[in-house]
Amino acid sequence: MVLRLMFFLVMGLGLIGFGTVAWISSRPPPVEVAAANAPPANVTVIVAARVIHAGNLLRPEDVTGKEMPRTEVTPDLIVDTPEGRRDLTGAMVRRGFGVGEMIHPTDVMHPGDHGFLAAVLQPGMRALTIGVDAITGTAGLIWPGDRVDLILTLEMRDAGAPPGRRFAAETALSDVRVIAIDQQLVQGASPGSTEQTARTVTLEVNRDQAERVSVAMRLGRLSLAVRSADISRQASEPHGPTDTVWASDVSAALSHDVAVTVQHAVRVFPGSADSKEFHF
Repeated sequence: MVLRLMFFLVMGLGLIGFGTVAWISSRPPPVEVAAANAPPANVTVIVAARVIHAGNLLRPEDVTGKEMPRTEVTPDLIVDTPEGRRDLTGAMVRRGFGVGEMIHPTDVMHPGDHGFLAAVLQPGMRALTIGVDAITGTAGLIWPGDRVDLILTLEMRDAGAPPGRRFAAETALSDVRVIAIDQQLVQGASPGSTEQTARTVTLEVNRDQAERVSVAMRLGRLSLAVRSADISRQASEPHGPTDTVWASDVSAALSHDVAVTVQHAVRVFPGSADSKEFHF
């Protein structure tokens, strides 16, 4: 009886061992976890996408990514991430960059840094802020670093003037640099953004230009016209004062009105009697 029990016990242990071996052999091979979690061999860092001059404010299109071996990435390089790009947008470059040159954190100065605005201004220049709205500020499409013309539109208060001479426009300033939108030196607007429309634009002007703008703000409505970013085209565009454009120069109907309403008048004083006015 004892021998029979021992026989069945040995047979059971054998079956259990055989089943265990069969189950282990039927499982898939273990996944190489270490290989899957290994960091990539290359890292993308931020470099200049085009030539950037010292003192310019960086725009999103000024930077791009460059892939390089991870072993060559040093702590003073900026890894190309959305956060890294946002941090550079609006920053002022302390030195010039060539295409593909790596940008280091020490090469830029950020808005809010002590002396940032003073560093942005060229020697002898001032920062002058004007009020704008969604129309006069070109619908929020202006960025710091853009060059603009400042156009003054005014209404004549002379009730006797013909309609064609009641409104006029002229360029108060030409080819001035935008250095700030509202209180920030970078607009930061993006598709889907809920930010409010810009209400102020800060321009880089000299002393005489600052005085002209101060007077222009009292005379009428100011609007901005963005100039071409092509330096060669800017050189061929006028930079000085322009001729006044009247309403009659824009509208043919008002031009005809000016021609037929312009009259000459002579006032005659016959002794002590009341004066008389003659038109011809």
